[in-house]
Amino acid sequence: MASGTIFNIQRYSIHDGPGIRTTVFLKGCPLSCWWCHNPESQKYGVQLVLWKERCIGCGGCNSVCPEGAISGGGFPPVIDSEKCSGCGLCAEECPAVALEMVGKTVSSDYVMKEIEKDLIFYDQSGGGVTFSGGEPLMQPEFLAELLEKCKARDIHTAVDTCGYANWEVLSGIAGLTDLFLYDIKHMDDLVHTRTVGVSNRIILENLGKLARVHSNILIRFPLVPGINDDRANIEKTAQFISGVGIREVNILPYHNTGMDKYARLGRNYRLTDTREPSKELTDKACEIFSEYGINVKIGG
Repeated sequence: MASGTIFNIQRYSIHDGPGIRTTVFLKGCPLSCWWCHNPESQKYGVQLVLWKERCIGCGGCNSVCPEGAISGGGFPPVIDSEKCSGCGLCAEECPAVALEMVGKTVSSDYVMKEIEKDLIFYDQSGGGVTFSGGEPLMQPEFLAELLEKCKARDIHTAVDTCGYANWEVLSGIAGLTDLFLYDIKHMDDLVHTRTVGVSNRIILENLGKLARVHSNILIRFPLVPGINDDRANIEKTAQFISGVGIREVNILPYHNTGMDKYARLGRNYRLTDTREPSKELTDKACEIFSEYGINVKIGG
């Protein structure tokens, strides 16, 4: 039985595919998008999060850390993420629940038991299960086993992916996946590399290959002001998508609701001055995609 690392199972999700869904969030991602609203998903494995506003300055976390990763011992403590082994002793010791371990290693059977609790909702709404992240393709054996078990139970499956993986991994799960939610961030490779952390070449190549073997792909396009909202980029995105035969796009307007998570992880948020796209900008993006015969929906 395969095991993997997850950081959340979200029930009654209505933005990750058709119907009422259970979304399983797998940990680990090869990308580091500036606008990521789940930064705790990027690092594989268990991760320590600090809620500074809860800290009472007791110093208990400092006294129990076997790696010496916590210093200051005061209000709030200073955590060296490079030294932290993720043992969780500090979180167990904290009386104010200011320290939290994000992520846990579980078996595929554990996840399936959670999924099966919602079978009645899938049947009534035409929903199912969405595997998201992070990037689920980073845990291919775990993902494949979960997809196989869902298929055996006749549960509709969706995989939300950035497409940055070996083609063998992506093609290996294609026959087990009913719907792909495929992210396209930017068509310019240099901008993509600067704002996302990796080249877009593998992502675009994989999308073209996937479109030839899978008929149900929905593109997700995050609309981020100042990053990918210019007409030239949106037109290139629409041209590429329509060129590989895909006719469905969800525009996901940027929001900063995940900004506070960066502070809890001891990281800086790159887009503090970026605002949500205006209605005019969103409508213009919809218009451009529509010009290429693409059906557009705003939101998940």
